[in-house]
Amino acid sequence: MAWKDVFSYVRGMADKRGFGAAAAGEATRADDGLPLGARIGSLVKIQQSPIIRAQANGSLIATLDAGEDRVLAVSQLKLEPHTELYRFYLAMGDDDGKEKFLQVFCRPDGAIAEILYCTGLARVIPESLEDQRAYTGEAGYGLGDAGYTLWREQLADMLSEAGLAAVFGDLDRIDFTRDAGARESVFVAPFRGQEIRIDDAQGKHGLRQQLVTMPYVRQLAGGAREILSITTEIVDGVDGDASRRDIHVDFVIGIPVEPERITVQ
Repeated sequence: MAWKDVFSYVRGMADKRGFGAAAAGEATRADDGLPLGARIGSLVKIQQSPIIRAQANGSLIATLDAGEDRVLAVSQLKLEPHTELYRFYLAMGDDDGKEKFLQVFCRPDGAIAEILYCTGLARVIPESLEDQRAYTGEAGYGLGDAGYTLWREQLADMLSEAGLAAVFGDLDRIDFTRDAGARESVFVAPFRGQEIRIDDAQGKHGLRQQLVTMPYVRQLAGGAREILSITTEIVDGVDGDASRRDIHVDFVIGIPVEPERITVQ
């Protein structure tokens, strides 16, 4: 199967959800009909005030750097049970996990329900079978536990002293609560699914990976939510090459952003 055919469902699923299709006579693109009218190469403008405010209230979210204002890739995530998300990548982070993207969740009628601005915090490579079992929840603990703690010393080499002070204050830890399942449950099996990403309008380049993920959340000083998504990503192939496999765990920070604060052209 050609790599473009592998990704053909991205446009097909978008059309089924009412996002539209290419105009009559227009050359078919693999990235047609996505939410917000986004396409690979689209210019994205995000009002910085929600990001700056979140940082001032202790968030780990990162700002956009110069040049990170265009969609470099788009993807669709299909998670069990019956959840579909779109991602518009502004920074890829393939090598170091420092990705930046908009994550869009739509209702069945195509209306946007939530947009998260997300930035990669860290990437971990499981070093043992025990680590893999914990990060996939197969051991009955680890990913899916009721809470997750980030320690000041863990982030000491990622943040400046000022950054550490803004996030931790006088504390040595920040605690997140699992954002799924019953609160009284000690463990909830993480979500599983697949992400297919296309890196060009024709769908010739990209990657396909299996996901095992769980969202955690905490309340910032100003009352806003900060989401910590921990995801084990098992890469099945890159550019259609199944020999290019990989496994890693990405820690991603996200904050909600109102759709009216985002412009896609």
